[in-house]
Amino acid sequence: MGTITPYETAKGRRYRVRYRKPDRTETQKRGFTTMREAKLYLSMVTVSKSKGEYIDPVASRVPVRMFADSWLRSKQPPMSKPSYYMTLERAWKNHVAPVWADREIWSIRRSEVQDWVSELATEKSRTVVLRALGVLAGILDVAIDDRRLANNPARHIRNLPRSGPGKRRVYLTHDQVATLAACSAQPTMVLTLAYTGLRWGEATGLRVRSVNRLRRRFVIEENAVMIAYEIHVGTPKTHEKRSVPYPARLAPMIEQACAGKGPEGLLFGDGVNHMRNSGAQGWFANAVRRAQAVDPSMPRLTPHDLRHTAASLAISSGANVKAVQRMLGHASAAMTLDTYADLFDDDLDAVATRLNDAMPLVALPSGPQTRYRQPK
Repeated sequence: MGTITPYETAKGRRYRVRYRKPDRTETQKRGFTTMREAKLYLSMVTVSKSKGEYIDPVASRVPVRMFADSWLRSKQPPMSKPSYYMTLERAWKNHVAPVWADREIWSIRRSEVQDWVSELATEKSRTVVLRALGVLAGILDVAIDDRRLANNPARHIRNLPRSGPGKRRVYLTHDQVATLAACSAQPTMVLTLAYTGLRWGEATGLRVRSVNRLRRRFVIEENAVMIAYEIHVGTPKTHEKRSVPYPARLAPMIEQACAGKGPEGLLFGDGVNHMRNSGAQGWFANAVRRAQAVDPSMPRLTPHDLRHTAASLAISSGANVKAVQRMLGHASAAMTLDTYADLFDDDLDAVATRLNDAMPLVALPSGPQTRYRQPK
């Protein structure tokens, strides 16, 4: 068990608890103002030892930064995508480390974490706040795994920033896509993005061997992402290979893009170097500006907006949510519905129309026939 002994201080009587740790070495905790507090602490220690959950207080007197490097190393490629790792590293350096790096883990309280989250939310977006909180929680999880902390004060934070309306999605019409392609130095890329829903990195990562010209399919197995001006090639976002069809009218342009290139040649660009967008001064931004001069209704957009356009055009053509999910490479149909719920609103009208057509004509006891079945 342990022993409790009183001792005198300038502020009055205090109590000391002595007990043995699981390794049989003796330790103590002092400063309890009442015998009741001391007994409660000794009982908690006894129960935690019996359950194998004892945490040595000395082991908890280490700073958060002690576990940060280990946690970040566990997230480095190939364990995570390079782009994802970069966001975690930035969150640690910019938001977590300045506040928590030198704090001893035992001293962190959930209320303090809540205050930090609330303050950060006044300056940063919800995404930035949640990522920073996730980094702190992940680092403290390492301390728990090392049996230096009993519970994680960065988990189960209740008051988190609410999600806002988000960026308005841009959906082009068929005519607007044609205008944009005609105004672009890369019309084949524009049409491919708008009619297949490929992510930019998936499209620029396509190789000639990835094109099944007989079935008109792209085999998506690589993703080329630019991080700090350097192209990183890896697996697609969901790490799963998928096959995406392209329209027959696009086939001659794809055939031309393949011409003169070997199987390992990149489909878009010179076949050797991955195509880049170059931001506000790049070929895509210039194409948008020229298209806006031709069609004033043309909105401002990025290459990723053509992925949204592809979803819109597919749904308006009658594609069901499962087909759209497979085309876009979403992890689940639920994700597709959550992302493009506004595009499926018209389906509700179609359902009501089909149900109306299927309802039998039933005569009520009095009055004209109506599409209504009397309850039994």
